[in-house]
Amino acid sequence: MKKVKLLITLIFAVLPLMMHAGDFTVGNKTFLLNGEPFVVKAAEVHYPRIPQAYWDHRIKMCKALGMNTLCIYVFWNIHEQREGQFDFSDNNDVAEFCRLAQKNGMYVIVRPGPYVCAEWEMGGLPWWLLKKKDIRLREQDPYFMERVKIFEKKVGEQLAPLTIQNGGPIIMVQVENEYGSYGEDKPYISEIRDCLRSIYGDKLTLFQCDWSSNFEKNGLDDLVWTMNFGTGANIDHEFARLKKLRPNAPLMCSEFWSGWFDKWGANHETRPAKDMVDGMDEMLQKGISFSLYMTHGGTSFGHWAGANSPGFAPDVTSYDYDAPINEYGGTTDKYFQLRKMMQKYSKTKLPAIPKMPAPFIQIAPFELTEHADMLMGADSVVMDSPLRTMEELDQGWGSIIYVTCLPAISTPSVLTLNDGHDFAQVFIDDQYIGKIDRVRNENSLQLPAVKQGQELKIYVEAMGRINFGRAIKDYKGITNSVTISTDVEGHELIWNLKRWTILTVPDDYQTAKKALAAAPAPITSKMGYYRGNFNLKKVGDTFLNMEQFGKGQVYVNGHAIGRFWSIGPQQTLYVPGCWLKKGKNEVIVLDVVGPKKPVIMGQTTPELDKLNVEKSRTHNNPGDKPDLNSAIPVSEGKLQAGNGWQMVRFNAPQKGRYLVVQALSTHDGKDVVSIAELYAVNAKGGRLSREQWTVKYADSEETKRGNNTAEKSFDLQESTYWRTEKGIALPHLVVIDLGSEQTITGIDYLPRMEEGAPGSIKDYKIFVY
Repeated sequence: MKKVKLLITLIFAVLPLMMHAGDFTVGNKTFLLNGEPFVVKAAEVHYPRIPQAYWDHRIKMCKALGMNTLCIYVFWNIHEQREGQFDFSDNNDVAEFCRLAQKNGMYVIVRPGPYVCAEWEMGGLPWWLLKKKDIRLREQDPYFMERVKIFEKKVGEQLAPLTIQNGGPIIMVQVENEYGSYGEDKPYISEIRDCLRSIYGDKLTLFQCDWSSNFEKNGLDDLVWTMNFGTGANIDHEFARLKKLRPNAPLMCSEFWSGWFDKWGANHETRPAKDMVDGMDEMLQKGISFSLYMTHGGTSFGHWAGANSPGFAPDVTSYDYDAPINEYGGTTDKYFQLRKMMQKYSKTKLPAIPKMPAPFIQIAPFELTEHADMLMGADSVVMDSPLRTMEELDQGWGSIIYVTCLPAISTPSVLTLNDGHDFAQVFIDDQYIGKIDRVRNENSLQLPAVKQGQELKIYVEAMGRINFGRAIKDYKGITNSVTISTDVEGHELIWNLKRWTILTVPDDYQTAKKALAAAPAPITSKMGYYRGNFNLKKVGDTFLNMEQFGKGQVYVNGHAIGRFWSIGPQQTLYVPGCWLKKGKNEVIVLDVVGPKKPVIMGQTTPELDKLNVEKSRTHNNPGDKPDLNSAIPVSEGKLQAGNGWQMVRFNAPQKGRYLVVQALSTHDGKDVVSIAELYAVNAKGGRLSREQWTVKYADSEETKRGNNTAEKSFDLQESTYWRTEKGIALPHLVVIDLGSEQTITGIDYLPRMEEGAPGSIKDYKIFVY
């Protein structure tokens, strides 16, 4: 009888959808919606970055811009946080988000990965995949593919009934994501395509996205091809190759970047509103479909913010993205400029802008009076163990503490972590010695002389796993070895420390509550858990000011609000009013560094652009500048004007650790030089890995008008760039440390994507030493 009732319920649920079944296909130079030409005007939004109570408001905000579609990623790792345990409830209810879109008259484009990037922890891949140490991510690794297909099937159970053919809002599904930036593997892409086709059927349109410079590497003949590029790009150039290969295909920019993401220790990123609006206006004039990434970014609550590479550049909690709809769902100047332009392409008046779902409130400063040592949060202890990573100890996120006894060392020595992922603090007998910060490419610090048996403690906090490039296989904790070295009478002595007690400290709310509820224990440092309360007469959105605290996580009424770090640029955390209540509200802070004062207040505006860095982000130390007066260039000449990749090849292979590019003049005749991307070419003609690259020296870097430091020339992002300051005379110079001696036969150089390629190099010299 229960089965009959369930069947009847399903029939009544599906029948209204079947009555409105439609179709979305590819026509001659256009998409066709139910047989009629259709331009996709999509707004990218991410349901886990928006409180469920605010979904409807954000969707209405997109519709009021003139958008007809929502574009969403499906984040594997938030739905399957433990292997085999799936969660599609509450804020993870992606099917409900799609139904809500349809209620608001919006179509949906689904991007189910398995990899999504999105400046999200590990690019959306679950951490527990790394428990299999030899796993090959985003390849035809048997275990990886097995888990991918299980996940995609689970997503399909939620979303397949909601395709347009079934009367739902979903018009397209994406196959993988920007794979050309990862590798070349058509068999893998084909297997992902086949998996999705088996779930969504042959009639639903499948597409793949990539950059104009690499989309041919993995483009499959039976998929729609779309391009990704950003504000200010030369749009004709971005589609030129696609139009040549597929002259009758519809054109679509599946990610038109409205702004950019922020990382800890760098200024808040912005992009001009006019450039964004002009680019979208041009696409609409030419009948080009688009998805505006992001239209509303939202917040990477909890530990879900990722990190970028080369190097290690963790992203802040706010995913404001300088988008038209800001982090907390409000309008911006970009919003109004975009809405005005979009009205031109609507036959009817655009819907009214919806009111904010909650007011903004202030919260008077309050003290967090309860304090528990960080050790009280340990959920497992492993004794007399070799070094292990978090993943080996079945831990996804949080901190890990390594403890061992030291040998007698009568002189100062150097402690080296090979490698510490990510933020390590070192103590000897509870005395703080110093920190080793992966963000700053540090791996060692000096220890004082120690006696036999003194205790060494290394607290390692994991930040977001890398979300882009080959470095996504990003283990946490100490991933290799710990050594101590010193020099005694001209002889180097090295100790490899191998016997450890290891404690794991998860960063979830339940662990924080447990630590604070435990029996009182001696407080050994300011680091640890803090709890306080505030009372409200009325509920509203607010921004917790964390400037008195050091580094860690915040929980409000059990909700994981996100990471904070005193270095900035983000100094406040967005707290949605729907997570607050009248009367008493609880705040718990896990501070892995320790506060100046355990005091917090709530303010009505955010602070996203206040830096407190210890040293300059520029690379102009005079001692690092090479003397090129007597040096002989390995190549010199003129580069071409315009957009697109250019290749320079040397007359003979060159060996060296440092690559020097010197710009003597520019094509536009100005003194500002820019490089969007730079590769070194190896002896076989392939591109060298850039994972170990760092900037040794740059004579000029623009940090006042943007984050245009020299590492942008090899950050795997074609839309970002190194740019010199205006008014600084040529020549300009950048010196890149390749990490070790390499054999180089040339370079590949990419100027900026904008029309005219501003700042592109004309006369150049290249040195290797």
